[in-house]
Amino acid sequence: MPATASHIASPLSGTSSRRRAEYEQPLNERMRTFMRLEFLYRQMLYNTEHEADWATRAATGSLLEIMAILTRGDVRSDVHKELDYQIEGLKRFRSQPEVDTRRLDAVIKNLLATRSDVDAAGTQFLQPLKDNEFLSSIKHRSSIPGGTCEFDLPEFNHWLRQPFERRQQDLADWLAAIRPVCDAVMELLWLMRESARPTEQLATNGMYHHKMQKDASCRLLRVTLPDESRLYPEISGSQHRFTVRFLEWSTINRRAVQTGQDVRFQISIS
Repeated sequence: MPATASHIASPLSGTSSRRRAEYEQPLNERMRTFMRLEFLYRQMLYNTEHEADWATRAATGSLLEIMAILTRGDVRSDVHKELDYQIEGLKRFRSQPEVDTRRLDAVIKNLLATRSDVDAAGTQFLQPLKDNEFLSSIKHRSSIPGGTCEFDLPEFNHWLRQPFERRQQDLADWLAAIRPVCDAVMELLWLMRESARPTEQLATNGMYHHKMQKDASCRLLRVTLPDESRLYPEISGSQHRFTVRFLEWSTINRRAVQTGQDVRFQISIS
């Protein structure tokens, strides 16, 4: 759902100085794709900044996974549609008296600039990466366990030994191709998260059921627990109804089981 007027008017309620553990669950295919892209993009950006050749190797692997997602279906079109949806939803709040119009206009302006960047990238934005023989050779061997080791890909390993500045520049060139779409995904997910007000809920005997009101749907859930909690949520469902089951975790050697206690938690629905 698009950002709400209350989000534009004031910060989120229910915030606290205590640390919180947050668990998110996408409930449709578009959100699953967006969150996977965000995960890989963050991973690539992190490893790009580290000098170790292992970090460069990891950044390259993330890039190849991002390419695999972006070549399945028309992700760029989905991003464009989502930007249009959020922009139009925000514009409808301009006439409401409680809305901070300066903040609203700044958010809309940012989304319009993001959409322009996605448009400028064009439908063939991945072609330079697809045509890159160096990346293609790594992709071909990556499907084999250990297939990118030194004797399998001597050119790749020679590149990994190059000065950090050289590797960083190559990674920056590759990032330039995917950045407009990936940055747009990050912007959209940020807006959806920030626009959802958390509410306090109770899971009776560790189980919580929720059914959306008629004509409403949910695309992204966020469940929040105290950081020191030994519980974690298992979420299942669809855009119209979902279930949260809280499991007790002890060690990696024991299977988690559903708690029998009532659990107070916060939930945000986007």
